[in-house]
Amino acid sequence: MKDINAEPLRIKKKGEDGYKLISVRISEDTLSELDRIAAETNYSRNELINIILRHGVNNIIIE
Repeated sequence: MKDINAEPLRIKKKGEDGYKLISVRISEDTLSELDRIAAETNYSRNELINIILRHGVNNIIIE
């Protein structure tokens, strides 16, 4: 039987997961739409915002 204490438990410090916590002001209408989409798709608001931002950043055309 393998000794589970032989291997150290490795965890990352909070905040070192590649994500940063920021604060953003958005309109109430936009927030309502995000909440509607979240309810319909079973994604969290945070997951949706990250998906939308990733898509926007990857597909932006600067003229």
